[in-house]
Amino acid sequence: MTSILGARRALLLSSVPFVALALASGTAQAQSVESAASAPSDEILVTARKRGEDILKTPISVTALTSEAIEARGIQSINDISDYTPSLKIVTSSSGRNDRSFQQIIVRGFTPSSSLIQTTSMFIDGVPISSSTGLQTIASPERIEVLKGPQSAYFGRQTFAGAVNVVTKTAPDYLEASVTGMIGTRENHELKASIGGPLIEGLVGFRASVQETARGGSWENQGVPGQMLGDQRTRAGTLAVEFTPAPNFTAKVFGLISENDDGPNATGFLSAYELRDPSGAVIVPDSSNCSFGSNPYFCGTLPGLPAGTPSTNTVDTPYIQDFLANPQGRVIDPKNGPDGYGLLARFYHLHMALDWDVGSGITLSSLTGYNNERRSQLSDLDLYYNTTIPNSSNDPGARDFYDYPYLVEAVLKDFSQEVRASYDDGGPFTATVGGSYLNATYHGAGGGSPGGLGTTRFSIVSGKTRNRTFGAFFGLGYEITPELSINFDGRYQIDTMYAYAQPTGITIASDAFAPEGYYEGGSLLAKETYRNFTPRVIVNYDVTPEMMVYASYSRGVNPAAFNTVFLSNLSAQAQQLAADAGLRVAVEPETLDNFEIGAKGRLFGNRLRYSLAAWYGIWDNQLNANVINLIDPADNQVYNLQAQLNTGKVNMYGLEAELSFALDEHLTLGANGSYNDSDIQELSAPTVTGLTGITDFSGKHNPLASRYSASASVDYRRPVGEDVEAFARADFTYKSGIYTNASNLTKTPDMTQVNVRLGFGNDSFRLEGFVTNLFNNKAYPNAIDFSLLDSTFQYLSANAGVAVALRELRTFGLRSTVNF
Repeated sequence: MTSILGARRALLLSSVPFVALALASGTAQAQSVESAASAPSDEILVTARKRGEDILKTPISVTALTSEAIEARGIQSINDISDYTPSLKIVTSSSGRNDRSFQQIIVRGFTPSSSLIQTTSMFIDGVPISSSTGLQTIASPERIEVLKGPQSAYFGRQTFAGAVNVVTKTAPDYLEASVTGMIGTRENHELKASIGGPLIEGLVGFRASVQETARGGSWENQGVPGQMLGDQRTRAGTLAVEFTPAPNFTAKVFGLISENDDGPNATGFLSAYELRDPSGAVIVPDSSNCSFGSNPYFCGTLPGLPAGTPSTNTVDTPYIQDFLANPQGRVIDPKNGPDGYGLLARFYHLHMALDWDVGSGITLSSLTGYNNERRSQLSDLDLYYNTTIPNSSNDPGARDFYDYPYLVEAVLKDFSQEVRASYDDGGPFTATVGGSYLNATYHGAGGGSPGGLGTTRFSIVSGKTRNRTFGAFFGLGYEITPELSINFDGRYQIDTMYAYAQPTGITIASDAFAPEGYYEGGSLLAKETYRNFTPRVIVNYDVTPEMMVYASYSRGVNPAAFNTVFLSNLSAQAQQLAADAGLRVAVEPETLDNFEIGAKGRLFGNRLRYSLAAWYGIWDNQLNANVINLIDPADNQVYNLQAQLNTGKVNMYGLEAELSFALDEHLTLGANGSYNDSDIQELSAPTVTGLTGITDFSGKHNPLASRYSASASVDYRRPVGEDVEAFARADFTYKSGIYTNASNLTKTPDMTQVNVRLGFGNDSFRLEGFVTNLFNNKAYPNAIDFSLLDSTFQYLSANAGVAVALRELRTFGLRSTVNF
């Protein structure tokens, strides 16, 4: 088997030169697919190496969506970007919910073990955002860059598999404004306005924007007739002010405020068991199609939703209002949380960028950033509607019927500072050196149960965790010949991790995880420091002035994490059970050794633009979420404990290609695709083993990651008047199904989507009609193993079902933009 795998990888890597020749014949695709309105001579500049470079001359696999491309596709969120970016997938499902309180960014199949242990981070103008859920709204950027492969050398922490950088627009030289409005089916609407121009001619300029985007849910709650699941509303505002006191000095301050106010999330449940009420009526049907020993479950592609679903208890009753008004154990003031089932999240971002060209090819730069995210979400954890099954809880105030409302909330803050000096005098040598600092904190809580809400079982509150990261980085480039260049980049990073006791203090009942005793609120529970060096070496060669090939090696390190939630409430007996199950407080960083080769270029007078990359990575010390369900012997309280542990090693490899081809001045074709595979070498997954009986996961594919993805577009434009252009556009996207766990026995259906747009306009006005998800494809974009929760908790020990994300269905709409 080893020799076969080795031969396959050798074939994969050796095939690149031949694929590059195929690209030159017009069979692959471009690094960034722009609208046909773009002139063939246009270049796309990216900042993948902290300086502006032509994307086709940048020896890194990077996809860039320009503002024109974003508008042409109707992109509104980070989630939308994954449809048009090879090797990018966004997962929004966790713990029985599918909404914007959770977001995992997966590049090349590197699935993170949790939202706090990202493998890909987001940035605004190069300023890091520690939270994976903070940035979700696309507020009219200049472009969005998706960098693939380890980016630690230049971008630092949690860029293990890649980085997403949102580049904001600069202030215009003259006063300009724009207004966009959209209306669509299911109460979809958008209103966006922007204005910019000089405040003091030649000295101060600005750009400001406001927007509201909303959509009605696509799925009716079968338990609450008339209520739709999946409502979302976003309000956002931005302000950028630029100062240019001298021709060689620029200062830019940028701020973003956004708010997500969403209704009950759209999640379906496929149960492997049947649940009946006391009269014998079926409450939850059995949808299983196979069994592992005595455990019924799902094999192959998941079925569609059973009749009568989705169905959840999401009625906003006085009981729920009392629950949400209770401040006990909360990390967010109740008045800043949701007023019913759903999500309320606010995100604040501020950064300042300074650039000073001191002469002789030297530029000094500074980036200062601050982020603050607060989110609170209430959902029905059991994922079915019922008011007839008796509640076994004896807690004061418990409902008569079984229900499981659950609140999840978090506060995330970070401050960052970067300084760097760059040298480029047009000669063969270029250099960048700099230093960075990041201080990020997280404080989360979860609360709710079938018992008396707001009393004994309200919350599991974690203490704060903190990351302090210092880094020193460099990038050295040398042009050996006019065609051959070599670059050596690197970062030395010191990560110090802290874990603190919850605000009310905790008593650790045993020495299973930490010294026994009482810890005052906010006192230090654990501290670890990790030191790592992450190098990158790139060699690139210009085969012709219009074709470049490159090869690189890079190393990624993902910081460690602490597992402390289970310290706060467990008895000594329960802590020992958790320790026996393999849970630990501190874990080691993940590492990645990544090898990549690629080709980029253009042909036929820039009418054909293409890019291709092949890569191979060794992912060691992989962190995996290990979930332990246990009952505390001291009080029979049920706990669902999740901890991140170093239990895996995976070999990763894949191919990526992008192409755009302007057939003539009217018609442009675009396509991209990726193949990302993984071979698990080592893995411990007790929950999966408990379900399937499988202990050896060798050769399996990482869960939650599509092996294949692709998109294609057709854009046609033709003048219909002296100054008016008509256009028609169709976009097709495809993501192969994902496995719900490492056994690879259960997967989602392949997902496709077709969007169509027709319209006309010019530089001042644009009107279009559109339909998204034309064929109303209902394939689940995400799915996770889950438990069937009932009043006896008899199905809690092993996964008893799958929670599936429900996507937005076919939508018709009309959008208009006016530019002043």
